[in-house]
Amino acid sequence: MTVHPSFEPRPVDPATQGILKLALLAVGGQGGGVLTGWIEDLARANGYAAQATSVAGVAQRTGATVYYVEMAPAGDRIPVFSLMPAAGDVDILIAAELMEAGRAIIRGFVTPDRTTLIASTHRMLAVSEKTVPGDAIANAAQVLAAADIAARRVIAADFDALALAQGSVISASLFGALAAAQVLPFPREAFEAAIAKGGKGVEPSLQAFAAGFAAARNGAAQTAQPENLSRGEDPKGPARLLAGWTTLTARLDRLPPAVADLARPGLRKVVDFHDLAYGRAYLDRLDGILTKDRAPFDLTREAAKHIANAMAYDDILRVADEKTRAARMTRIAGEMGANGKVMHLTEFLHPRAEELVSLLPARTGARWAANPRRMALIDRLFNRGRRLRTDTLRGFLMLHILGGLKGWRLKSLRHAAEIAHLETWLAAALSHLPTNYDLAVEVIRCRRLVKGYADTHARGLSKFDKTLAAIALIRDRDDAADWARRLREAALQDEDGTALDGAIATIRSFA
Repeated sequence: MTVHPSFEPRPVDPATQGILKLALLAVGGQGGGVLTGWIEDLARANGYAAQATSVAGVAQRTGATVYYVEMAPAGDRIPVFSLMPAAGDVDILIAAELMEAGRAIIRGFVTPDRTTLIASTHRMLAVSEKTVPGDAIANAAQVLAAADIAARRVIAADFDALALAQGSVISASLFGALAAAQVLPFPREAFEAAIAKGGKGVEPSLQAFAAGFAAARNGAAQTAQPENLSRGEDPKGPARLLAGWTTLTARLDRLPPAVADLARPGLRKVVDFHDLAYGRAYLDRLDGILTKDRAPFDLTREAAKHIANAMAYDDILRVADEKTRAARMTRIAGEMGANGKVMHLTEFLHPRAEELVSLLPARTGARWAANPRRMALIDRLFNRGRRLRTDTLRGFLMLHILGGLKGWRLKSLRHAAEIAHLETWLAAALSHLPTNYDLAVEVIRCRRLVKGYADTHARGLSKFDKTLAAIALIRDRDDAADWARRLREAALQDEDGTALDGAIATIRSFA
């Protein structure tokens, strides 16, 4: 809790004394309307007059809705309530997502003289955070620090996780936090009665309410904690394959610890992508770089990550395999709250001629790709949106069989192109090693620009090629590594490459 005794509050209008003002910011699916209804019912059931309004917004995702409740003790005269919150005039602000708390602070709804801020620390990423090729996720710690300054009192925890653990939604756990805050003049039992009055999903809602109440009462941590990263479950399968896996992992123990930390998940990813022999090829490439490296082995450590990503590229076979895995089906069922109910799952596919031709044998595929008329014909026949129900036997088997054709992968045009690109990239990085170690490391890191599938992959590949061409212009400069880093960061700033083009223009002005 943070209290600011030096803050000078504004004079209070006597006509508004006794009115409690509560604003709630939530997005679709978080139960903001349900929570507002509970608060309104709670007030009226305990002798208060209450009014609730809502205004949909377009701040992010499908838009954050501002729900607003005013309440006052019922009397002889009917009070006149406001329809919307005003800056500096909110007693309780509930934010159902961390960045909504930040937006509330910016809008002036949170003030240190009166506002109790109840905020969930979990994130639902905005479109602007997801469309940027690099890391555009807003800084959660800064929002929490601002909340500590702006609010009279802060109650923050991951109320979404608390609710999901009880099979409910965040509205119930936030209602529990509101009860624990003791800013409304009603006992806990009155809050629970408001939930019971709804008649639907009462038991899970009450459990989530109790979890939110306990988190708020016990002073839950106000910082968003990173999830523990698991190295994955131990593999299961035939003894022969497990023995081969053990042989591969034994090679990891001979690597420097800093390299092995990234090579271990890299090996797992590559073997999962194809097979054990492919994993051996990954370790062979890594050993080849290690023989040229020196302590503290930054070059090999970065290579362990990016070579794995380059070898486990997103082709049609991998996408089909991922879409039919049991873990994915279980995750989607959990996210949708299916709870054993029948669930329809529709995949949206848009095959392009390039993806289809990439499955052909390397030589045949190269001839077809070089024939504009043939590619145009394939595009005309196949390049349109399709919907495939993978909850049906027919749709599931189509993708499952396609995903099971990974044995064909190494003969395909796509694999030949990816491996050629990988070898060219590694050769470019190692060419800088004798004269500029840091530049070699930065070139290895540039592989981060290539990611995704279809158009996303094509855009990333174009940026990668532009970046390496620009690096070649300044390779002899003492600050070449720094410029390579700037180029990579510029390429990650936007989707269309405007920032990268500007950085390249700057380099050409003096190179």
